[in-house]
Order: sequence, then C-alpha cells, then structure tokens
Amino acid sequence: MSAVAILSGGNPDEYLVSGEYPMTRRDLSDIAAMIYSDAGIALNDTKASLVYSRLSKRLRQIGLQNFSEYCRYVETEKGAEERREMLSSLTTNFTKLFREKHHFEHLEKKVLPELAARARAGGRVRIWSAGCSDGSEPYSIALTCLKVLPEAASLDFRILATDIDPKILDKAKAGIYEEGTLETVDPAMRKQMFRAIPNGNYEVDEKAKALISFRELNLMRHWPFKGPFDVIFCRNVVIYFDEPTQVEIWKRYAELLPKGGVLYIGHSERLWGEAKEWFENSGITTFRYKGGK
Repeated sequence: MSAVAILSGGNPDEYLVSGEYPMTRRDLSDIAAMIYSDAGIALNDTKASLVYSRLSKRLRQIGLQNFSEYCRYVETEKGAEERREMLSSLTTNFTKLFREKHHFEHLEKKVLPELAARARAGGRVRIWSAGCSDGSEPYSIALTCLKVLPEAASLDFRILATDIDPKILDKAKAGIYEEGTLETVDPAMRKQMFRAIPNGNYEVDEKAKALISFRELNLMRHWPFKGPFDVIFCRNVVIYFDEPTQVEIWKRYAELLPKGGVLYIGHSERLWGEAKEWFENSGITTFRYKGGK
C-alpha cells in the first residue's frame, strides 16, 4: 500500500509537528508506508505526535538533522538496523500483568479444567500469546495455569510467546518487573511466585518461566509452526492493523485452532466480516472457534 493510501490528503510539505526536528506530512507518510509494509500497522495523521516523540530520540542519537534525512537513511542497506529500531520504537505499547483480568478468570474457570485433565492423562496442550510485549501476558497465562495445574511444566503443556521486537523479547525472557507493576497480582500469588531482587525489582518464579518459549515473529510474515493451539491470546495487537489485515489474521488463527479452541482479543478489538461466522462469543471479547472453516 502506498503512503498516499495510508494518510489523508493535504500539503505534503505541511508541518504536522514542530520542535527540535520538524516533521512534515511527507515525512509521516513515508514512515507510515514503511511501517505498514514491515508490520501491517496503519498509521494516520492522529499519530503524528506519537511518532515524533518516539523517533526524535533516534534522530538525536544517530546525529541526523531532520526526519527527511531519517526516512532516506532507513531505506538504505546501511540503515537496515535503524529501520528495525524504528519498528521497535513504534510497536512497544503499554501492558501489565493480568491486564483485562476477566480473560484470566475465564481461562482458569472455563478452559483450563478440561485442558488440565487432558494433560494429566498424557495429552498435549498448547497456548499462544501473540504480541507478548514485555512478557506480562504470557507470565499471567503461566501463573494462571500453575494455579490450576501446579505440575504443568512436567507435562506436555507449553506456552508460546511471540513478538516482532527482539529487544522487548529479551526483557520478557528475563521476567523482571518493577514493584509497581505487580499491583494487579493477587497478594498470595505475588508472595509465592515472585522473588525480590536488587534495585527493588521482582523476578517471576522459574516454574512459570519453564512453561514459556519466547520467539521473534512478525504476524504479517510466515508462521513457522502448524499448531494446533488450544488457546490463542492476541490482545491489543490487531487494533493497529486495517480491517482487511485484521480479517486475514483472524482467518490464520482459525486455521490453528481446533473446534472449541479459544481466542481472546483486546477490549477495543472486534471480529470483522466473515471472521464473525467462524467464532461464537464465549465471554467478554472471548470467542470459541466453531470449526468447519
């Protein structure tokens, strides 16, 4: 998709943000086209301030004078690494442990009892956290699973956690969080499953880490696995995609879910078009795959 198709019309030389590095509509359009091509994320004029605040730091660090220079640089072979940095800067979003708590309550009470029984009988269980960011989501999943099935790590029970950003994945693998981010964790679970470390931070228990495999993955590219997954979490990720891209993602998830498999999506997300026919509602932004697609 071209930059023109992503942003609304207007004078391409109009300044959208003034500051240390003034940014024109043309600059934002060029950045939007690259981000759409690389990650399927659709930016528009309303994101100008966000793009500026996150990327102006990059211009300052590498010593460029304006966004026009930056756009030219990241399109070159020499700027390939910086293009990855740009993507990382624009795709890191807010998250926290047990965000949208109702999903974990549904997982614990409605989904895990059956999966735990299967695992104890020698069966296979797989859960995918797509767009896992700093690990808050997959660790919340793991802690919920351990609550229902304490011996999960010794069974054929695993969680795949993927994200497009290798830097945020390094943070996720470490499983270290500031004390303030644990406010949403049940006090008993916090005492049992987190240990205090220097600098006032806390590290998640090794039993939770043992359940999770972290992998770099761009949802817009090839997925190097066949599933099936019993549960897929993809929350507050596709909201940044346009509607056709969202429908394609829902389709690909349906292909990896068995009949009755569960899909959790973000509170601001919806199933569009034909995707609505593939799933049935099972709770707040919670859906079961009807099968037969």
